[in-house]
Amino acid sequence: MTTFALVGAGPGLGLAAARRFGQAGHRVALLSRSAQHQDNLAAELARDNIHARGFTADVLDPASLTAALQEAADTLGPVEILQFSPVPRGDFMKPVLDTTAADLDDPLAFSVKGPLTCVNAVLPGMRELGRGTLLFVNGGSAVRPKASVAGTSIAFAAESAYAAMLHTALADENIHAAQLIVPGAISPDSATSSPEKLAELLYGLHTGRKGFRHYAEPMPDPQDGTP
Repeated sequence: MTTFALVGAGPGLGLAAARRFGQAGHRVALLSRSAQHQDNLAAELARDNIHARGFTADVLDPASLTAALQEAADTLGPVEILQFSPVPRGDFMKPVLDTTAADLDDPLAFSVKGPLTCVNAVLPGMRELGRGTLLFVNGGSAVRPKASVAGTSIAFAAESAYAAMLHTALADENIHAAQLIVPGAISPDSATSSPEKLAELLYGLHTGRKGFRHYAEPMPDPQDGTP
């Protein structure tokens, strides 16, 4: 049995994705800073007969990420699917003209060093399995920068570049890297971006293994209003 490792476990998309991959037969590793939140999610998943366990880690602390993912693999089984989808902090989102060089330290650590650390931690196990999936979830600023949220726009763009390079570099090893762009808010009432619909999209990226970048909904061009 293999493991679905979720970095950024929360009650919205995180829980929905954990449930979807768990229903497909994977054990679930829930990574977040809060052990209490992990316990709540694991209990919720247990009601659906999904084996889930929490592992405490901070995306800004590479050593904790590596240790948590290693413990997850040792405890639950090798990580076959990694989903990196933590929610950025609000202070990452300053306007571009108010952003200093120091303001980029944490966003870049969060969105570039964080995923790189996670991938390096799970890649040996995926290679032993002979398969794997790396899923990156980002907002629309990853592909269309917004001056009002400079930190995430810059950091998400860097994360996108890293993930795209992984997509190419690992293709021959049967390890699929894919990115899901969610342009709008994740909402239970959304026709395209509810947690459950996004979870189904992510599962489809894992099983379909086609292409790198995918969109939850079309992104209109700000210049002319067309997708």
